[in-house]
Amino acid sequence: MIEPGAPGARDAVIDRYSGLARTALAGGAITDCDPGAFAEGRFGAAAYPGAAGVPEAALRASLGCGNPLAVADLNPGETVLDLGSGGGLDVLLSARRVAPGGIAYGLDASPDMLTLARANAAQAGLTNARFLPGHIEDIPLPDGQVDVVISNCVINLSADKPRVLAEVFRVLRPGGRLGISDVTADDGTDPGQMAEAEQQAGCGATLTQTQYRDLLQTAGFTGVAITSTHEAGPGLHSAVIQAAKPAHRHT
Repeated sequence: MIEPGAPGARDAVIDRYSGLARTALAGGAITDCDPGAFAEGRFGAAAYPGAAGVPEAALRASLGCGNPLAVADLNPGETVLDLGSGGGLDVLLSARRVAPGGIAYGLDASPDMLTLARANAAQAGLTNARFLPGHIEDIPLPDGQVDVVISNCVINLSADKPRVLAEVFRVLRPGGRLGISDVTADDGTDPGQMAEAEQQAGCGATLTQTQYRDLLQTAGFTGVAITSTHEAGPGLHSAVIQAAKPAHRHT
């Protein structure tokens, strides 16, 4: 997992998650927010009850707020991209679903997370899982190459969310789809209370669902659906966010 946008802040986040990756590589358990949230199943691997056969290190490094694969509806032969792939759990599960013929890419800015993810893919014997270094604001893939973009509690960490969503729109093929889990803020939440909750939950500057919907539509997405799943902290909720790139552009 990665990012905010200002170089100093972004570097600090990358360092933070690199340290967590090193802990996971050494066999330790990791959390990136209140450990109680993981124990209660609001964050982490608890959202993946059917992840049998996945390397234990990938489950230990799961830091998300949901399970985007529950709504991504992946099919054999598709190309999927996971933004902020961390230890690779969603990429490994995606790679299974898009085989044969499909490819699952993971993008992460932490070299240590990429090392962890590649080791997990090798252990799982998955040859169609690819891990790319880079930032979610500048996705290192050509236009129109991806069928599905997923992400798990990462976009909230970026300080340039409009750029992220514009990049997602760019790399998706016409008719491609977005299915992510992220933390959203409740409309009308007191800013001070929200900042405290964000710090506790390990989030960046969270968007309200209204703001998320507006940014997606501004980027060109249609069919936007945002569904709250569980409370992530006072004034915060995890949510499943789905949208599509139109199959044809109107002229």
